[in-house]
Parts: sequence; C-alpha cells; structure tokens
Amino acid sequence: MGKGKLAKFADMAANPLVIECPFAAVQEGTFELRGKWHSDFFHNDNPIVLELGCGRGEYTVGLGRLYPEKNFIGVDIKGARMWTGAKDALESDMKNVGFLRTNIEFIQQFFAPGEVSEIWLTFSDPQMKKATKRLSSTYFLQRYRQFMQEGGLVHLKTDSNFLFTYTEEMLKANSIPAEVCTRSLYKEQGEDTFEARSFQTYYESMWRARGIDIKYLRFRLPLQGNLIEPDVEIPLDEYRSYSREKRSSLEVSK
Repeated sequence: MGKGKLAKFADMAANPLVIECPFAAVQEGTFELRGKWHSDFFHNDNPIVLELGCGRGEYTVGLGRLYPEKNFIGVDIKGARMWTGAKDALESDMKNVGFLRTNIEFIQQFFAPGEVSEIWLTFSDPQMKKATKRLSSTYFLQRYRQFMQEGGLVHLKTDSNFLFTYTEEMLKANSIPAEVCTRSLYKEQGEDTFEARSFQTYYESMWRARGIDIKYLRFRLPLQGNLIEPDVEIPLDEYRSYSREKRSSLEVSK
C-alpha cells in the first residue's frame, strides 16, 4: 500500500531536492532562489529546463538521466503526485534535478530574466473553457518571456487534439514557426523527436493503450513583439468532458 498524503508531505518537506514556496513569498516577491538557481541550488552553470505541470515527475527525472549536462526542475502544485519523482531523484542521488511546488500562474516570480533555456508542457490539462488557463496560451507565454532566454525552446507533448490544434493556431496567429509538429509522434519517428519519444508518462501510457495518438510540437519563443490569441473555433475533445478518474476507464476505438 502506498504512503498516505500526510506521510508524503512530510517526505517532501525533508527532501533537499524539493522547494516549497510559501504563498507570502509569492505575494511579496521575496523568493530567495530567483536568479540564483545556478549558484545556490545546482552549483553549476548548465542550462535550466522546466517541466510545468510535472505531475509525478517522470519527465523531469527521465530528462535528467538522459541529459546530465542540463538541469531540470519539475513544477506542480500537487505535492502528493510530485513525491514519486522527488523520491526517485533523491534515491538516485541526482544532482541535476529539482522540484518546485507552487502555482504555475506565478511562475515568473521564481526565475530571473534569461535564467531558463527550455520549457516542457507534458500532458497539460487542455482547459477547453478558458484560454488563459492553457499553459500554451499567450497569457502564459507572456509570463515565460520574463525568465526565458531569447529563442528558448517550448515543447508541447499531449494527447489532446484540442490543445494541440489551439497551440498550432496560436503560433500561426503570431507568425511563430514550429520546429517540429506531428500529430502521431510514434508513427512519424525521426531524430528531431527523439527526446519526446525517450520515455512515457503515466497518462501517456494510459492514452496510448486506448488508441489515442500522441502529438508533439516544438517552437522557439521570441521575447519581443505583441502576442495575440487565435480567433478560431476548435472541436472539443469529447472524452475530456469526463473527470480524470472516469476518463481512465473510457474506451476509445482504435
């Protein structure tokens, strides 16, 4: 039987790879590691990569093992899920992996300008009712601009046709070219999608088992210029109308 939430929260509080930021620090803008992740946390100058909405942290830890020359930070508000990846990284003595427990809406307050080189959005909630809640929306891209390097990479990996199409249209509306864009990651294999195919998250395995194609898109985020939302109608993902628990038992025809 797995650990209860209280035991997991206790583990998280004692885990040196986990940073849990009090809301007061967010409000006051007093987060001590902002601008000091290289010197005070990782103790190196290697590029910093974020996984936003990291869930169990499989991608954060997996990328950390794949690329020891980079630093990886998984960000999520749900500590009980994050516990899995944080425990794995600690037991594996990984020096290039960390976790930040906070609300992603405030992400710009935790990193200084130019401090982050890449962002991964892995199986984010498509938030079909409200664009400003989508992690690939211009609302969030404006936040990412405040701490990313010029031309920093943004990776989107998703089962959601809605979120993928929305992101495609957002890029078109802002004349941002996609470096890689595929609606069938595992059927259209190539060297430019190696990272995205290297390992699977819990939810990715679940969707693939039900015959849902995994989509992948990668682009470089410009730091200058106005960003506009796409004015298009996008078909909703019907199976997304269910709760996460109900969706996990939904059969999708192959």
